[in-house]
Amino acid sequence: MNKIQFSIDCKYFFVILAVLFSSYSIAQQKYVIDNSSNHFWEKVQFGAGLGLGFGSGYTNVSVMPSAIYNINEIVAVGVGLQFGYLYQKNYYESFVYGGSFITLVNPIPQLQLSAELEQVKVDTDYDENYYHPGFSDSYWNTALYLGAGYRTGNVTIGARYDVLYDPNKSLYGSGFMPFVRVYF
Repeated sequence: MNKIQFSIDCKYFFVILAVLFSSYSIAQQKYVIDNSSNHFWEKVQFGAGLGLGFGSGYTNVSVMPSAIYNINEIVAVGVGLQFGYLYQKNYYESFVYGGSFITLVNPIPQLQLSAELEQVKVDTDYDENYYHPGFSDSYWNTALYLGAGYRTGNVTIGARYDVLYDPNKSLYGSGFMPFVRVYF
């Protein structure tokens, strides 16, 4: 009985997804870059990421502005900055800051492939508790993300994976990370 219910639920889910994506593709804008102009700023797009997480004694705030330069309709390159603050009551307080270089490739208008090299500095102060005395940790974290996403207009929804991910050294709990990317 559970398999039948799961199968019916999945069919409805996939029908809804198909309708949403088909309506997005019909309403999709064609983004055309005018290469006849030599104006640098006409080929630049700006974007930003904002992350907020709050819980019982937990705070996570991150701000990530970025800019890309559209070389042509297929390839764009850019840079980004990152600042993050994490706090867990009675455990730690951490500041993360750094930058990244990104390359975006759109082989077809709906598909965006990305490669992003991220270098961030992590400064963490751990509180003294029953198990450990208080101490500080400071290190650089390097990540190389390869990703793919569905693009419609200026918005891309997808996932990326850190090919340098090491659970003992990496800043994040997983090498896999979903994303929503918007450039204006």
